[in-house]
Amino acid sequence: MRIFDPHIHMSARTTDDYRAMYEAGVRAVVEPSFWLGQPRTNVGSFVDYFDALIGWERFRAAQYGIRHHCTIGLNPKEANDARCREVLDVLPRYLAKDGVVAVGELGYDSMTAEEDEVFAAQIALAVTFELPAMVHTPHRDKAAGTVRTLDVVRESGIAPERVVVDHLNETTVAAVADSGCWMGFSIYPDTKMDERRMVAILQEFGTERVLVNSAADWGNSDPLKTRKTARAMLEAGFTEDDVDVVLWQNPVAFYGQSGRLHLDPVPGFAEHEPPAAGVTFEGNSVLRGARV
Repeated sequence: MRIFDPHIHMSARTTDDYRAMYEAGVRAVVEPSFWLGQPRTNVGSFVDYFDALIGWERFRAAQYGIRHHCTIGLNPKEANDARCREVLDVLPRYLAKDGVVAVGELGYDSMTAEEDEVFAAQIALAVTFELPAMVHTPHRDKAAGTVRTLDVVRESGIAPERVVVDHLNETTVAAVADSGCWMGFSIYPDTKMDERRMVAILQEFGTERVLVNSAADWGNSDPLKTRKTARAMLEAGFTEDDVDVVLWQNPVAFYGQSGRLHLDPVPGFAEHEPPAAGVTFEGNSVLRGARV
């Protein structure tokens, strides 16, 4: 089984998670830039974070056989902080980088006028750089936030098939399905979806334009939720081909629109085998028994 987790915050996870993910079949991930749990106070904090996403984290993932990509954007929670607005000026530098496969996470948190402005500005950047957009739906008043999100997408002129609206649930999926945008679902303990509910949505809406992710971060989360969803799909009567569509082919199709996916196996890792003992990586070179 091959798995592409299209939304996971690996900078908040451990190397043990990478190892377990590889053993579960994860071969590629997308890490969206996001809020770190406390306010950033200046643009330099973002620059250091973005540099880590396109550099260190990509290297760290490769040591465990996983291809790492990221999305870059100003998170809606931080769009309301005037100290962060300067980030919009540095985004173009990063949106041109290899491995950056979308603009995001964008969207709404509290649905303020400031969030409206930042959301529209970043959708415009996605159009300019010919990148997909990853949109975050708000934790509060999610149904209204989703409707407002879809209005912004329509007004922006971006093609709906280049937008994924994420963190959906039973109350929001129909509107996004009708919009032509991709539907993103986070299988995340306590606060979002679980495997059983996800299977029910797939049974009702099918597998087309659906992305399933773990959204694992520094909260109570599980980086193996993609694999657990695959198991739940099979137990519910979906075929292995159905699982491959949802957990591999769909994220490849969506993020492939960027032209920047790297999905060939990491050197030294067979496509369907765990890493050999003592194998680590530096750049593209295989170092056996070495420390990095």
